[in-house]
Amino acid sequence: MGAGLWFLFFAVNGVGAFVHPSQLSSCRVLQKDAYCSDLNLTTIPPLLPPGIHMLDLSRNFLQNLTEDILSTYPTIHQLNFHSNRIQSIQPGLFRNMTHLQVLDLSRNQLHLYAALKNNVGPLTSVQKLDLSGNGFYTDMSDYFLRDAPALRNLSLKGNSITKIGKETFSGCLGLRNIDLHNNVILEIEEGTFDSLQHLTELDLSMNSISCINDFNLFQLKSLNLSKNSMTSFQTTHSDQEFELLYLDLRENKIHYFPILPTKNKIIYLDLSRNQLRSVNCTGAAEELQYLKDRHELIHAPQCSRSHHQELYRLCYLDLSYNQFKTVPSDFFNSLVALETLNISNNCLSSFMVDTKGPLYALKTLDLSFNNLQNLTFPEGTLQKLRTLYLQGNYLSTLDFSHLPSITNLHLQLNELRVCGSQDRPSGCVSFSSMPKLQYLYLSENNLISVPAHAFQGTPLLILDLSLNPGVEISEQALSGLESSLKYLSLRGDQLQTLKTDLSLLRSLRMVDLSSNRLTSLSLSRDSAIEILRLQNNSLETLEDHTLMALEGKLRTLQVSMNPLSCCANTRLIGWVQQASVDIPDILMATCHYRKDAEYVKINLRNVKTEHCETLNSKVFVISLIAVLVLGLVVVLLVAIKLCHSRGHRFSHSYKA
Repeated sequence: MGAGLWFLFFAVNGVGAFVHPSQLSSCRVLQKDAYCSDLNLTTIPPLLPPGIHMLDLSRNFLQNLTEDILSTYPTIHQLNFHSNRIQSIQPGLFRNMTHLQVLDLSRNQLHLYAALKNNVGPLTSVQKLDLSGNGFYTDMSDYFLRDAPALRNLSLKGNSITKIGKETFSGCLGLRNIDLHNNVILEIEEGTFDSLQHLTELDLSMNSISCINDFNLFQLKSLNLSKNSMTSFQTTHSDQEFELLYLDLRENKIHYFPILPTKNKIIYLDLSRNQLRSVNCTGAAEELQYLKDRHELIHAPQCSRSHHQELYRLCYLDLSYNQFKTVPSDFFNSLVALETLNISNNCLSSFMVDTKGPLYALKTLDLSFNNLQNLTFPEGTLQKLRTLYLQGNYLSTLDFSHLPSITNLHLQLNELRVCGSQDRPSGCVSFSSMPKLQYLYLSENNLISVPAHAFQGTPLLILDLSLNPGVEISEQALSGLESSLKYLSLRGDQLQTLKTDLSLLRSLRMVDLSSNRLTSLSLSRDSAIEILRLQNNSLETLEDHTLMALEGKLRTLQVSMNPLSCCANTRLIGWVQQASVDIPDILMATCHYRKDAEYVKINLRNVKTEHCETLNSKVFVISLIAVLVLGLVVVLLVAIKLCHSRGHRFSHSYKA
């Protein structure tokens, strides 16, 4: 812009103070959006184009907001002051900004302004206001909220608020979403949210709330009370239907199942990482006495409702990391819509689902890291179960014949034995003829053997048999997986030989054979393997025919921590030096060659022809000597035979 045009711009816009054009050029303007973040600005640029809708001034050094410059941009819809040093705002600054809908004042020093007890308003048209990270204490936010009739979304997270008073939101009754995450809230005055008839989402997570004894926000759809110090949650008794869908109570100190609305629409309930011992809303008598003795029972809930509460719409329930020893089967009677159930990391010694509460809609069940020794799945239950987590138990036998939809089985860290295709499933687990099983994890089971045809009839994509030291894997163990298996892990099984020909598995893409004792690897035909992990074995040579079978398909190879011979792996070294495949552990991938009667280690990338020349010359000399000796022996034998033949003819002639 020329000097004349700058003069005209000043004249039209009535800007009296001269500002160098570089202050404008530092901002990036796209259509009606101005981006001025991270420019070390101490004032609002006065020369931005008129009519802008969005102004981003985040991450600068602004300290004071005054009307003199900001008033020149009355058309702004979004204003972002995130991460500045603002500690002063001229009262009434936003009065004439009638188009302003989004105002971000987060991560500033507005507690200094609030200490002056001056109202910021009115915020006539602001619908979204972010005041997070401003060091606010109790009541300080009130000075920003007293005249914000259009406000819908409010964030006060990351402050130091200890109490929410009844008047806090009296100036913004249209609020729909309030975020009070990560404060120090100890108290919420009774009736604080009652006047907010449109409130649907409330986040009170990471505070110091000890209990909710009379929850009555009928219109609320999402409530997050995670990471507090709550010992109980009780809903007010009412015949009115609650709209609550999502209730997050994880990481508290709750001892008994929360008292939920009689008429509820809850679809998501997270009670993980509490101190639950029972699914009853009052707990057993001995549990109540236990809490009284420890002075942890603040209010004993009056659970006058049915033994177990009705949760007909619940889709997700997380009870993990509690102290359950058992969950009675009748607890599941009303959970007709439940799709995900997590009871992992408890003390369960048994788990039972019966036909009265069959959990017919359940798709994911997590019972991992409990004390289960026996587990049965009655016929007619769990018919839609697809994913089952059972790792970290003490299971030795299981019967999956009544689970027709299983696709994903996590059985690590148990004591299982695998049945062969002809074995009766007594004392072992049969995996054959599971028509939908695709993912099977059997690592760390102390498996003794994997018999022939163990997985016949299953369309496995992933099979993990790792960390079963000494396991005997039959030559036909993977029979039936030729067209399906893509990932195979035999890591840490202490295998000395691999009986199965992996090239028969036509779909196999990734193989982990690391941390074994393999001395050779043989592939008989072209392979589809793309990723091969061979590190930490006893391989001296990767034969040419094996590498030729992998050539063209293999993308990633790991071979470190093997006693590879430099001079017997010329094709492999060629791959390395030509970067034909990716070798992630190349810095540790070494081989050895002989020098002066000693073996020297060298990185595969650094092997040169001369490292094997001495050995090659010795081999040539020895070969030459052997050929000469063999030739002399042949000549000598021929000579002896000729002499013997002549002597025989002479003797015959004399007698005649």
